[in-house]
Amino acid sequence: MIQIYHNPRCGKSRNCLAFIEQTNQEYEIIPYLTETPNFDELKKLLEKLNLQPIELVRIKEKIWIENYKGKELTNEHIIQAMIDNPILIERPIVIKDGKAIIGRDLDRVASFLD
Repeated sequence: MIQIYHNPRCGKSRNCLAFIEQTNQEYEIIPYLTETPNFDELKKLLEKLNLQPIELVRIKEKIWIENYKGKELTNEHIIQAMIDNPILIERPIVIKDGKAIIGRDLDRVASFLD
């Protein structure tokens, strides 16, 4: 089954969800802003994405700039920052068959879901 970490206020996330809906495949929406992943879940998600924690952070978000930018942070600190402020998690994230991608590019999502 496909899973999508979805933010309904984000246009890219809405577009990705609409695309997934058109594939007629089973999917699950994970509203990560209200059902924030815990530390282990986020760490496993990063492994599926094959990304370092900082690569999943929306570094232009005001919260990041005001509270974290320019500080020396370990990967654990960065993961905790995303848990404490889930708006910092890049979106949408699409998961299928134990792998994941950031689904901002619908062509990439199409290839991933094939």
